[in-house]
Amino acid sequence: MAPGLGVMGEKPAAATTKHLSLGSMASGLREVYESGRTKDMEWRQSQLRGLISLLTDKEEEIFDVLHEDLGKHRGESFRDELGILVKSVKYTLQNLKKWAAPEKAINSCSLLLQHLLHHAHHSAEAPLVAFPATAMVVPEPLGVVLIFSCWNFPLGLALEPLSGALAAGNAVVLKPSELAPSTAAFLAANIPKYLDSRAVKVVLGGPNVGEELMEHRWDKLLFTGSERVGRIIMTKAAKHLTPVALELGSKCPCIVDWLDGKRDRQVAVNRIIGAKWSTCAGQACIAIDHILVEENFAPILIELMKSTLKRFMAKPGGMARILNEKHFQRLSAYLEDTKVAASVVHGGCIDPKTLTIEPTILLNPPVDSDVMTEEIFGPILPIITVKKIEDSIAFLKPKPKPLAIYAFTTNESLKRRIVEETSSGSVTFNDAVVQYALESVPFGGVGHSGFGQYHGKYSFELFSNKKAVFRRSFLIEFMFRYPPWDDSKIGTLRHVFSYSYILLFLTLLGLRR
Repeated sequence: MAPGLGVMGEKPAAATTKHLSLGSMASGLREVYESGRTKDMEWRQSQLRGLISLLTDKEEEIFDVLHEDLGKHRGESFRDELGILVKSVKYTLQNLKKWAAPEKAINSCSLLLQHLLHHAHHSAEAPLVAFPATAMVVPEPLGVVLIFSCWNFPLGLALEPLSGALAAGNAVVLKPSELAPSTAAFLAANIPKYLDSRAVKVVLGGPNVGEELMEHRWDKLLFTGSERVGRIIMTKAAKHLTPVALELGSKCPCIVDWLDGKRDRQVAVNRIIGAKWSTCAGQACIAIDHILVEENFAPILIELMKSTLKRFMAKPGGMARILNEKHFQRLSAYLEDTKVAASVVHGGCIDPKTLTIEPTILLNPPVDSDVMTEEIFGPILPIITVKKIEDSIAFLKPKPKPLAIYAFTTNESLKRRIVEETSSGSVTFNDAVVQYALESVPFGGVGHSGFGQYHGKYSFELFSNKKAVFRRSFLIEFMFRYPPWDDSKIGTLRHVFSYSYILLFLTLLGLRR
């Protein structure tokens, strides 16, 4: 099957719904899904191969559109969007058959042996009392799903979930962010050339188009963006009881313990700078928002960050630009607060003409200032000092649960306390942001930072229903499960529910009451 063609020789349909109402489009997609077209394993694999071809064939064009939208250097674009996507889709393609295979429960004879040997009962097993019976879990696609992607990683946040939805066998509508218009136009123009355009649609437009899409019924919805819009999405999804996954922003903290080794300090600073200023200029939900550090170590850390920033940002292109004037004004307003301005220890220069803000470090800005209460989403990094590094845990616990917590430390006790006493979508020790690149662990938030997880197998599962399938014979029938009730039947049921099968058999044989 050729990439982008469901059947050899079909022409791709139009990229957008310019001449087709969204309602008709949704109905058409449901007809395609109900036909069984997207459930076929070969179809799913062909779509994943089509995504890989799109990303490899159009590499230079992708670099261009990401630079037009966000000023990203091709190195940053390859690291954070293009290269990581190809790796992820290849991983999905390699493992898809295994993920999609029914998961068989243990058979009744094996279960009997396990009980005779006093092995533990597992909830996925077919109970012996139902013999002969089999049980399994069958992953099935949800149907027609809607994906809203975000502007800061306009390629990755569109195609990573799309790959999971296609792998699971769904028909899909993708709504790219209008705030990254070059990338959105690229997706609309090229997805129909590489994927099955009868089952995959790209819809362009602003908030009004998004609102109109929400008027229709979907079998799953994934939204990546702000908490404010996430609340609107949830409210509108309730109309049709549409299940929703939300990937929202948060103030991701970074705890930096006292590091004695010179090399450890430098490696930590390298990774902090990469996770703050080299990740879309800090305009990322998983970027470091602020640092917590002991007051005695803070001057050492700041001086090392200054010298490293000077080296990393010596050439143009080391940092993306601010998305647009609105976001630039929002970030500038943080620095215009006189109390915040007094806390600047590095940077602070802004250029409205180029929409750039110099990498800026703040030391102990007021904790009730906007820069400390709102998600920063930009190249401003507050550093908050504590007496003891353990105090950072008490600082974080009353705050909304973040998407990620980062900690640079060799203290195993501190690591254990962070894992046990805080809650977040993820915890990463001695690095930052890299957890996003791992297909083997789920990516997602908790509480105010969102819910629903994807990446790798978790993307497949996000857009699948794990359907329980139980089969039983007419051979054996136990009447103790039916009225009229008496104490004997209740006693027999006690044996069944406690998996006391030896006692059950003795009772059924009349050898025990």
